[in-house]
Amino acid sequence: MTTFVKLTDQSPLDLADGVHARMLFGERTMLNLVDLEPGAAVAIHSHPHEQLGIILAGEVTMTVDGVDYVCHENDAYRIAGGVEHGARAGREGGRVLDIFAPVREDYRQRVEG
Repeated sequence: MTTFVKLTDQSPLDLADGVHARMLFGERTMLNLVDLEPGAAVAIHSHPHEQLGIILAGEVTMTVDGVDYVCHENDAYRIAGGVEHGARAGREGGRVLDIFAPVREDYRQRVEG
């Protein structure tokens, strides 16, 4: 199946205070366009999914295994499944595109109800 969507036209799913995501689900992978308001944070957590990401705009500090990485536009990362991580937006906020494999079914359930 082929799908075309404009992610920014979708209703966002709130992941945390000031953290809003729009998603595209495939059979084995998913995209997650995340907007973080200034100073917004994603708490330290882990999941079994591999996560790839790229900062599209702004500044986001990624904390991975207790180490802070200050990321700017076009900085990319890979986080293996099971690794503790979190994020915090800078003063101007940030926009991140994450890819998860396999699909985060917990997110799909929240979006599709």
